[in-house]
Amino acid sequence: MVTKRHQETVVTRGAIENDTISGVAAKYWAPFTKETHEKFDAKLIDIIYENEMLKTQFNSRKIMMLEFSQYLEEYLWPNYQAQSASKAYNLSIVVMVNEKFRERSLDAWACFSKKADEFSGFFRRVLELSLQEESLSPMEHCALLTFLVNAFGSVETPIVHNETKKLVSIEMWHGLLPTQREDLFKKQKKLRKIWENVVRKMSNDGQFHREYLWNLIAKFKRILKIFDGSEGEEEGEDPVDSIKYCERFIELLIDLESILQTRRFFNSVLHSSHLLTNCLLSPLISTEAGSLFFQLVQLLKFYARFEIDDLSGRQLTHKEVSKDHYENVTRLQKAAFRFFKETMKDFYLLNVSGVDTRRALQKQFGDMAHEEVYRFAEYLHLVPEFGDDTTQHSDLLARFPHDYLVETITLHCERRPNQLTQLNEKPLFPTEKVIWDENIVPYESYTGDGVLALDKLNLQFLTLHDYLLRNFNLFQLESTYEIRQDLEDVLFRMKPFQHETRNETVFAGWAKMALPIEHFQITEVAKPLVGEKSPAVVRGVVTVNIGRRQDIRQEWENLRRHDVCFLVTCRSRRSATGLKFDVRRPFAEQIEVLSVRGCDVEGMLDTEGHLLEEYTSYEKKAKIPGDVRKFRLLLDPNQYRLDMEQSDKSDIYDSFNLLVRRDSKTNNFKAVLQTIRDLLNTECVVPDWLTDVILGYGEPDSAHYSKLSSAVPELDFNDTFLSLDHVKQSFPGYKIETTCGDSDVVPPFKLRFAELERRQDVEAKEAELRTITVTPLVRKKNTPYAYSPNKNQVQFTPAQVEAIKSGMQPGLTMVVGPPGTGKTDVAVQIISNIYHNWPNQRTLIVTHSNQALNQLFEKIIALDVDERHLLRMGHGEEALETEKDFSRYGRVNYVLKERLSLLNSVEKLAKALKVVGDVAYTCENAGYFFRFSVCRAWEEFLAQTSGKGLAHGIVPQIFPFSEFFSDIQNLFSGNNTEDLKVAHSCWRHIEGIFEKLDEFRAFELLRNGKDRTEYLLDGSLDMKYRMSNC
Repeated sequence: MVTKRHQETVVTRGAIENDTISGVAAKYWAPFTKETHEKFDAKLIDIIYENEMLKTQFNSRKIMMLEFSQYLEEYLWPNYQAQSASKAYNLSIVVMVNEKFRERSLDAWACFSKKADEFSGFFRRVLELSLQEESLSPMEHCALLTFLVNAFGSVETPIVHNETKKLVSIEMWHGLLPTQREDLFKKQKKLRKIWENVVRKMSNDGQFHREYLWNLIAKFKRILKIFDGSEGEEEGEDPVDSIKYCERFIELLIDLESILQTRRFFNSVLHSSHLLTNCLLSPLISTEAGSLFFQLVQLLKFYARFEIDDLSGRQLTHKEVSKDHYENVTRLQKAAFRFFKETMKDFYLLNVSGVDTRRALQKQFGDMAHEEVYRFAEYLHLVPEFGDDTTQHSDLLARFPHDYLVETITLHCERRPNQLTQLNEKPLFPTEKVIWDENIVPYESYTGDGVLALDKLNLQFLTLHDYLLRNFNLFQLESTYEIRQDLEDVLFRMKPFQHETRNETVFAGWAKMALPIEHFQITEVAKPLVGEKSPAVVRGVVTVNIGRRQDIRQEWENLRRHDVCFLVTCRSRRSATGLKFDVRRPFAEQIEVLSVRGCDVEGMLDTEGHLLEEYTSYEKKAKIPGDVRKFRLLLDPNQYRLDMEQSDKSDIYDSFNLLVRRDSKTNNFKAVLQTIRDLLNTECVVPDWLTDVILGYGEPDSAHYSKLSSAVPELDFNDTFLSLDHVKQSFPGYKIETTCGDSDVVPPFKLRFAELERRQDVEAKEAELRTITVTPLVRKKNTPYAYSPNKNQVQFTPAQVEAIKSGMQPGLTMVVGPPGTGKTDVAVQIISNIYHNWPNQRTLIVTHSNQALNQLFEKIIALDVDERHLLRMGHGEEALETEKDFSRYGRVNYVLKERLSLLNSVEKLAKALKVVGDVAYTCENAGYFFRFSVCRAWEEFLAQTSGKGLAHGIVPQIFPFSEFFSDIQNLFSGNNTEDLKVAHSCWRHIEGIFEKLDEFRAFELLRNGKDRTEYLLDGSLDMKYRMSNC
């Protein structure tokens, strides 16, 4: 539940000068009046806390004023003594630390390092205060929980981590049932030895810390019991404040479960305490006021069941999760066979899938006697042993009611949906319920005081799946926030109102990004694929009038395939009078949005209902008369299935009255979400050396090439260096050796680094490791024609050369610097060097903006990179300063044009070899011609020239392709050695022709532009570089 906090939290200069806090600060602790400060007065802290914090209900403006005056750094902490500090003193520090985190301060804990020895005592006092129930107000309880949330989220701060780790150590397991501990020891055998060592060292001094979270959970359960479902106020309690406390407490537990260091031993405590059972059975969860509490409990339930090995942090496979689930259900069936052999045959004889659903379990145990259900829970080690004492029986049955036991057994044994399956069945487009839910997507007035049902991007993550899933959810909500802004702007401009005579919504306004819908119809709902629930595809056709303004018409007609639009059903609120809308008033009070559904544009339809393919924009596009246009839309199949499954649904697909589009530059959210979802369905997403860095484990520099065993000791630096002196200048402190004399060394160079040659059996001296061996390279000519490749002319600095070297190695490289320091030149050189070192690999270049991508692309074109290996994706291609078209369709046209040119060369070669037949009709024919005629002629030439004692000038006479290269004057010189080199360069030229034709062969089989562009993207054509902006 998001509370309406103080809106005016901006502190101005006048407010600071006129506020009483500023005067008190100047008198006691302000840094600029340090020489005139009065002596420390502990009573002043109590007065400030009482008047400026507690009475104002922790007013953000008041707290911010204290933070500006450096109240914590200059007065509270320098004078703190744990033994004598009052409750107000400790809570004042707590509130100030929370304010620093609310303002996202990077050094919230920095001031505590000045008196680090006092921090342990302060933290202990905070923990003791958080367990009190009578002497603190609900707001103070919430402040203490917020402090704990911030503390557990600061695992990178040693002074804080040293205190929090005491609360989540294995000593917590002292509160588990002995049978529960035995179950854990069976799963992880080494834990038994660790536990026995811990028990021997366990003392009374650590009792408070090992029982703290148990006691905090017990306190939460007592607070949760005050709700009776009436949403009224009980005597002495404010339900609103209690709800805030419950929400904050669940946030704390979510944080503990979502970090491996805190989750490792706490997860067992969470399950043993049956806290989820208490939350799910609480009347609060089903009330309107408890909507946020319900969302938080669902998030906690998700992380409590996260598919991970709590001890090692290894992600569990679907097979391992299923095995654990089958064991739980099998134990339940064994209990039925043991205690109720005759009466429960239908239960224990069925297979697991027949009894493991929530509905089946609730039905089976809901009608059983209380004591019988307890026997089942005891057999599953969920509750203490029943024993033989009748008094104990009544106490245990009173402690664990019937519905409580049924829910506990159900949570333990019910079939858990696969996380990937849940994600794949989740709609990608937001609906009206999510868009205007402030618990999930707050407005800009949110101050950070309340709790949100959102994932957090911590410093550490459980698994790569967890990391991607949190980014998926947060990016989806971030895009939802932007979508809400666009929809509200459009709807205010459209000015919907209810027609006086007709029962329909009429629009009195106009918006560039929206059109009233004349007609919408679902045209196709394909059957689900095997193993799926949602339809394979859901298509619809929308009819709109695009008007007569030429610029607006063109924008709507230029909607591209996969552009995202929204179908909206809206109407004016009854309280809205006429056409008077005020953008300063809340949107929900003026316009009611009944439904919002996202969709992909598949294309515009012509007058006959046929889809106008996108590639026709490069050809002659048909002109459609009139102002009415029809667009074929692809709707989200998952959302359509959910809509159809609703029991009280009205057919929302017949009520859409507005089609809304968004700016294409900010409308790529669906593609990003789809990409993240595809990554989550991929087994291997990132290499091992990068996984720990992403998850926040190990050293941050562990992904640097110098720390990897896979570093490449010898690399071809191509044209990076301009001379040997440039090499020496680029590696100061290194010994440069050459494989030949210095006078003969000219670029390009291959460098061998001794420090990267890791040999375990040899101990090398430091001086030997700092040695670089330079080998000059002689490139073979690939063609007899004159050719001068573009070369690098930039003399890179040592820092830039190190960045180039790092970028060519395996591992993570980050090049950071202010504008004008050569980052783009370094990136281009890295790309060029990778291209020449690993010619069979592909490189994907992604930038944040079209301008940055175009700058990279233009410089790559200027280097020695074959243009057939380049592909520019995304918008902004038209801004490239080149006459060539590197877009998908431009590359297709280039391939078709180049194919014709190469086939003409094949025809010329056939005439030179006097081969009869149409060998240049297709790429396939050319391939047969190369294999059976050209290769045979070349092999005969090699056989004739392989022997010794060749006659002088014999090469030009026996060379079979002389007529093909007749356009080159003085091809051969008469020197056999040189002539053989020329002959081999001619052969490499011919080979290159047929290699290209073999790559282009698929374009003869694919007949339309769509298939050809998809072939380019599939990677079947050897496109070395794909460049896109995101």
